[in-house]
Order: sequence, then C-alpha cells, then structure tokens
Amino acid sequence: MGILINPGTGVRRRVYVGCILLDSGKPKMEIPVQSLFVVRPLVCAAVFSLCAARAQQNHDWPVYLGDKATTHYSSLKQIHKENVARLREAWNYDTGEKGELQSNSLVIDGVLYTATTNRKVLALDAATGKHRWTFDPAELRPGNQGRRQRGVTYWASGNDRRIFTGAGPYLYALNAANGKIIRSFGKEGSIHLGEAIETHGGPAPSPIVNTPGTNYKDMYIVGGSTNGPGAIRAYDVRTGRLRWIFHLIPRPGEYGYHSWPPEAYKTAGGASNWSGLSLDEARGIVYMPTETALPDFWGADRAGANLFANCLLALDANTGKRLWHYQLVHHDLLDKDLPTPPVLVTVKQKGLTIDAVAQGTKNGLLFVFDRVTGEPLWPIHEVPIPQSELTEEPTWPTQPVPVKPPPLTRQTYTINDVSDISDAAREATTLRFKKGGSQGAYPAPSLKESIIMPGFDGGMEWGGAAVDPDGIYYANVNEIPWLFQMIPARSADGKPVTLGERTYKTQCAYCHGLDRKGDAASGFPSLETIRSRSSRATVAKVIDSGVGRMPAFSNLPAAQRAALVEFLLGEERQSAAPAGRKANAPSYLFGGFRRWFDAEGYPAIKPPWGTLNAVDLNTGDIKWKVPLGEYPELTARGIPPTGTENYGGPVVTAGGVLFIAATADETIRAFDKDTGKMLWKAKLPFSGNATPSTYMVNGKQWVVISAGGGKSNRPSGGSIVAFALPD
Repeated sequence: MGILINPGTGVRRRVYVGCILLDSGKPKMEIPVQSLFVVRPLVCAAVFSLCAARAQQNHDWPVYLGDKATTHYSSLKQIHKENVARLREAWNYDTGEKGELQSNSLVIDGVLYTATTNRKVLALDAATGKHRWTFDPAELRPGNQGRRQRGVTYWASGNDRRIFTGAGPYLYALNAANGKIIRSFGKEGSIHLGEAIETHGGPAPSPIVNTPGTNYKDMYIVGGSTNGPGAIRAYDVRTGRLRWIFHLIPRPGEYGYHSWPPEAYKTAGGASNWSGLSLDEARGIVYMPTETALPDFWGADRAGANLFANCLLALDANTGKRLWHYQLVHHDLLDKDLPTPPVLVTVKQKGLTIDAVAQGTKNGLLFVFDRVTGEPLWPIHEVPIPQSELTEEPTWPTQPVPVKPPPLTRQTYTINDVSDISDAAREATTLRFKKGGSQGAYPAPSLKESIIMPGFDGGMEWGGAAVDPDGIYYANVNEIPWLFQMIPARSADGKPVTLGERTYKTQCAYCHGLDRKGDAASGFPSLETIRSRSSRATVAKVIDSGVGRMPAFSNLPAAQRAALVEFLLGEERQSAAPAGRKANAPSYLFGGFRRWFDAEGYPAIKPPWGTLNAVDLNTGDIKWKVPLGEYPELTARGIPPTGTENYGGPVVTAGGVLFIAATADETIRAFDKDTGKMLWKAKLPFSGNATPSTYMVNGKQWVVISAGGGKSNRPSGGSIVAFALPD
C-alpha cells in the first residue's frame, strides 16, 4: 500500500492512494484529493480498506505450472475439502482443433492465455471464456508449426506486456493486449532458435519448444527439443539478442568434453531440454533436466558417460555458467529422458531447513538435492545393470538409484505381476513372461525380446509434480510394461540395406515401427500406404520441416533425405546403398516402441496401471498411494478401479485439495491432499492431458483444464473447460 503524489502544476496536485500498482507504475485505483500535501486519515483508512478488498478479488496463475519454481501450488482456498463436491462446469471454449491439447493456461489480470494443438495462441476472458484475440503463426510462416505445445510465457515491464510462444523453430514475441507481433523483437518479431548453435558447416538445427521457457530479469531462458546438438539459451526479452548459451554436448575445453568421443560435438545430437525448467529467482539459479543423446538406442559412436545428457543441471541464470550437475542415467541406450520439470521445495531434516530441488524420472525414481550445493539429501548408489549381448553396443556398468524416497513404480516385472483381470489375460501374460522374462528398467541390448519395466512412458511424465509448503510432493505415474528388442541393421541375406531403408530404420522406425504400421496408442500413424495418400512433394516437405510431433530432419544430408522419400514411396533402388558401414551407421536398430497389451487391449500387468502418490520429502517416505483413473467396463465386471495410463500433472491448493485430470477416462478429479481420498469428479469432453490452472477473478475461484485427448488411443478434440462453485 502507499500514496503516490503525481507532480502536477499549481496547488491542485493529484494524490493517488492504492495498494496495487500496474507494471507501468500507474495505480489501479486513482483517488484525486483536493489537498496540497495531506490526505485526511479517515479517507486514507477507507481507501486502504477498499484497496485491500479489491486485491483479494483477483489471484493470477501467471507462470507455466503456477510459478517459476514449478510447484503447481496455489494459495487459494475458496474451494476447499468441504465444498469441492459442489463444483460445476462454468464455461467451455472449443478451439475447433483436434489433437493433443496439452497447454497449462496462464491467467493474468482476468485474461487467460493458452496455446492450441496447432500452435495458435488464444486470449480468453478468464471468467466467461469469451474470445479476445488469436495469434496464428501460420499466417506469417505457412507450413508445419509443430504440435503439443504445453504453454506460453508472460513478461511485463511498465506498459510493455509480452507473450512468448514457439512455433516451428521460431520464438515469437506478442503484445499481450492484442496478440500482435512486436516487430522490434528479433527479425520483425521472431528469432530462429537454431541460429545460435554452431554446427560446424552443417545446416542450423531446428529446435522445437514444446514446453515454454522462463523469464529471469530481462532474459528469456529456453531449451527445446532438436535433432541437432542440444543447448540452453538466454535471449534479451526486448531485442531477441542472444545473451548466453550453454552447450549440452560440450565443445573442446568445456566441462564434460572428455565424456564423449573427440568429434561428438560436431556429429552427435540430442541431450536437449524439452521437458521444461525451474528457476530460483532469488538466487539466480536455473535448473534443467535433459534428454538422451541421439540416436536413442545406439551408442557405439558416442562412447562415454555423455554429459550433459540425462542430467539435472544447475546454471547461473545471469551468465549460463555451470554451477553443478548430477547425471541420473549414464550413456543412455533406452530413451530414459528426464521427463519432468524439476520442482523447488523447502524441507526440514534433523532440525535443519533445506532448500531443495526434486527431479522425477521415467523409472519412477525421485532424486532430491540441496538446491545450492547439488548434494543429494539421501545417498545415491551406483547399481550394476545387465550388460549388452551385442558386442558393438557396450553398456555402462552401473546406474544411480537413490536410497530414498522409495520408487513410485514397480522396478521390474515378475511372475507375481502377470495380469489378473481375466483367466485369459493371466494365461497369456504368464506364457509371454516365461518366454522372454524381464530385466527391469535397464534390459541388456539384445536380439531377444524382453519386457522393460518401467516402460518407455513409465514412471513420471512431462506433466510434472506438485509440492506444497509442507514439503509434500504429489506425482502421478504410469505402471505399464513395454517390449524391448534390437534387430540387425543388415538384410537377411547379409547385404547392407539401402541408404533410404537404413535412414528409415534409424530415424523413423522407433516411432512408426520396422513394419511401418505405426502405433495408434502412441499417436504414431501407419506409413504402409503413404504412397496412395501423399505426393512425393508432400512427403519430402514433411521430412524437411516436420509435422505434428515429428521433428524436422533438415539436418540430414540432402541425398539421405531424398533416399528416404524414395524408400517410403517404394521407389528406391539397391544402388542407393552405401559401399559399406560408415560412421554413425548402426549395426543394430531399435525394434520400435511397443506397449504390452493383453488380448482385450488392457496393460498386460496386474493393476494398478496408473497411480497418484504423495511423498513426504522431509522424511523420504510415501505418505499415500491411490489408483488414478478407471475403465468403467472393468468396474462393471466387479474389478476395482485399476488406474489408467495418464499424461498431465496435478495442482495442489491451500484449500487442501489436489486437482488432476490426466487419465484415459475423460475425467477430472479432486483429492484430499492429506489422505488421497477422492472428493469430486466430473466428465470432460476429451481426456485432460494437461496440468490444470486455478485462479480467482472478481472474487470467484476457478479451475481450468485443456481437454484434447489423443493419448492412449482415445478420441481427440480441443476444449478448454472451466469449473467453479455455484453463485
């Protein structure tokens, strides 16, 4: 609160009394007082009381996942345990699109900003859902914009209020008031995110920002997914000028360089940050998790631990200098990306208050570190893992496992895990388990099929986890087995495959399958009949620019891309084959992403298949665990709720309520954060594969969720649905 005297002329000066100032410095409430220097105390008291009441009428959700610490926490408590069952749908906005709508919406000053499946940005009235403006990047740059955008970033200083959004390899700066491009940013309103990355003569990589970056002071810090070498970059929010860059595949002289072959910084890719980052704004430290180096399943040409792939990395947000790191998977051969943003939390242990950072993994493990020093809060042991059966594909001998907290998912598949939802499922899963067996989370690369558990989408997911001020960590996890197998890269007759076929097998098969039949459950379309439905020009354009969740492959040599087009269209000749094995041509290839389902289409493992968990990070113990989601047809058969595959995270509030959608049953739910008891649920038009947002406008608290479906082989659409208590 305060009084702001506007230096006017003469004796009639305007005195502003208020408690909340806009970034411009102009108060939200202006009260002219006919006085030279003194405002009467009674007037001041009345105005201050009015201001305080006004301030309580609104509460924003201004940052992706709630705040820069990505806590998913809100101090709102109008909706609480006793009244949450009264929640009703208040408004529903149809984007008119279909696909994986995954945006965690921002709400600032009563306006909701969100990203659609096709990378448009929408501004809606947060209380009514009424449309205000739309930004469509395709109007500026027709062609592939990318899909699966999980949010946008807001920045303001004075009257300058900006929304940052990614589309294709470009970062755009928009005027938050009207969605118009800010032409003074970058080159006429945008910057190419790959141009800052040195490729030593090759084309610039094309990073795609699925998860928004964060703001620190006057910088926008972002990673992004790319086929080229990963990097973290900070840009000036006003001009788009590069302020600093951190190479995730180190150059000569940089820390970590000797954990790769000498030329890896020129030839390797990946190790990027696609899952988001968090910021300790007071200390100026930014934390980011990284993915596997590319190719995901072949590491013979990248011998070494491969820093900074699969790391939790802490950088000085001012300079980009490395402060500390911890590698959670060494020399990854199994696509064990760190899939969630880290969460900043304060815990109490042995009488000490510790500022910590918690990082979840695909294996359902939770690593917790001192935020400043990087020291683990509980010991981490290097545990031996099964070793490769392929002589040209050596594995790292050990992988890190924390003593606490305990794993949130099963760490292997045993005979006790065979499905029990029917006699047929039990028999089939038992036979297959006895045939192939399971080596747990790190099966040895082999020509034999084995069960990988947790699976490739197992454990934590990109939706992230919530944490409350008491140090309780809330995370939803998947418990679904997948199948893992490597295959020879050469044809059955021993001849090298053609260049196009080899390119397909190394770049495309792990999503679309070696048989090109795709994986509908994962959203990967079949390419078997692509010749009958797409022209040569269209196929070439998609390979060059990407489409949907498929990245651009413009980093591949032109001859290789041309050979891939010919292979997909069934026109490639044997003469296109290379003379022999060259560098970066794997001897073995990944057999493709395959969930293990039973004959009825359910996960081939004893339930639960998805759970919601509360972990006390003060003690490292699991506080409670409940199934998340159900299949109504199984419930009707007398089977207790099994949980489902789930994508999207939770939100926890001071009202003691945890909100989450995420499940494959098109439902949003509220749970008691202290016990895990379900308090409320409501049907959605499509699965809510996003993290909700909660906010207050005009004295009313709202919960909003993006519901687009499209995961787990479910229907897809594009709805934004808001809930509130009845008036």
